[in-house]
Amino acid sequence: MSDTLIQKGHVLVAEPALTGDVSFSRAVILIAEHNLKGSVGFILNKPLSYTLDELIEDIHFPYPVFNGGPVEQDNIYFIHIAPKVIPGSIEISDGIYWGGDFSALLKALEQNLIAENQIKFFLGYTGWSQKQLDGEIKTNSWITVKNLDISTLVKQENHSLWKDSIKALGGKYLIWSNTPENPSLN
Repeated sequence: MSDTLIQKGHVLVAEPALTGDVSFSRAVILIAEHNLKGSVGFILNKPLSYTLDELIEDIHFPYPVFNGGPVEQDNIYFIHIAPKVIPGSIEISDGIYWGGDFSALLKALEQNLIAENQIKFFLGYTGWSQKQLDGEIKTNSWITVKNLDISTLVKQENHSLWKDSIKALGGKYLIWSNTPENPSLN
């Protein structure tokens, strides 16, 4: 087991001091898997400039695609709240699922069985080797948040997710909620 209390379904919020890293500065990450072998997560708040239909020829839905992280950025991943129409889905926690049968997903999209606010697509994922994430949490790179509303996790427009998460933490974090992403440009 892990030395920290991190579990799949938890959310990591980048510490305000974590700057200079394009992928992780002001990132909010859903942990999809955490075990003795390592951890997998998806960055929830970094939309890319193209849509799903631009990446996959047979899809005609312009759903946003997010930068899931720096690992395997040539693969599409998805989280959703529609396990009944996507067999093979893996429950992350509390009604939010990861992956599943991609051909069933395509059929469900064509039949309008999944709304845009029920699914979120990513290019790549974020991965940590065994105990690496625990070490990053211990060195205060991440703040662990539990029990975020699932609808927030699959919501497409969450440009303010980091800011809202920092505000919700309160205390010493409040001052950071209104600082620019790059303070040197202030």
